[in-house]
Amino acid sequence: MTAHLPPNRLFAVNSSDSLESLFATSGANFRLLTDEQRQASLDAALTHWNGRDDLWVYGYGSLIWRPEFDFVERRHALLRGYHRSLCLWSRVNRGTPERPGLVFGLDAGGSCRGMAYRIAAANVPATFTELWKREMPSGAYLPKWLACATDAGELRALAFVMDRSKDAYVRDLTREQLIAIVRDAHGSYGPCSEYVLETAQALEDAGIHDHKLKTLVRELKALSFPRD
Repeated sequence: MTAHLPPNRLFAVNSSDSLESLFATSGANFRLLTDEQRQASLDAALTHWNGRDDLWVYGYGSLIWRPEFDFVERRHALLRGYHRSLCLWSRVNRGTPERPGLVFGLDAGGSCRGMAYRIAAANVPATFTELWKREMPSGAYLPKWLACATDAGELRALAFVMDRSKDAYVRDLTREQLIAIVRDAHGSYGPCSEYVLETAQALEDAGIHDHKLKTLVRELKALSFPRD
């Protein structure tokens, strides 16, 4: 059974003025990629691939608890230069165009502990095609091949990092704004709070410690179930 937090309407109302102005500008230039544009992005990412080697994919959020592809190996991986952040508007899956939610992206700076998945060479074309459909519907991410540190040595993995030039990128949220959005947003995949809680649980189950995310979860739960 999947748990999610009930909405705290008083908390959301107190932040409504500033949130409404954020929502009003969040989808200014929101556009889905065409099939041709998405294929061009995929082709560019695989330009260096010889068709024989296995490839690695880096997961830091939902790819950890819902990868949806076959892999032959999985390793804990440390990615330097980027950190996990609720910095991407979600206008469909965890929110609506009028009241978008937030999902995780890899934002510049710091480091991120996640998982690297090795995809067999024979499965790369089909796996990456589906991965692009999932991760690149609007082009909010930049696919990059980045060095990841693992216990078995360094590897290069494909990671989807935030494109800070896009309107989908969220910056400079106050703590109150972030919590209010997460608590109240709801999209076709369910509540935004559910997504945050499931990601936090998946990281814990995988032995990945994200202290910032744990603090956020404690704050969300405290607001929903305050102590007497």
